[in-house]
Amino acid sequence: MTRMVDCVVLKRQAEGLKEPPYPGELGERIYQSVSKEGWVEWLKRLQLIMNELQLNSADPDCHKVIEQHMLGFLFSEGEHGDVPQGFQAPGN
Repeated sequence: MTRMVDCVVLKRQAEGLKEPPYPGELGERIYQSVSKEGWVEWLKRLQLIMNELQLNSADPDCHKVIEQHMLGFLFSEGEHGDVPQGFQAPGN
């Protein structure tokens, strides 16, 4: 049976994730309130953030920046969540 969640990203009910996608309490929170589709939207934004801010996923300090953006994007918490300042989509 498909697990449904009230997705905080999509603002509607949608199919939930099969398991927490991130470790710890934050991962459990995501599992409870972000859908598969909402998580895919986050992964797209993560790629944009990593490229624009030139983050290195092997650098522990970058993990803090990523978590701040994750909380902003998924839960509208903190100052982060929008696309990085100065970002212009290709072709604009």
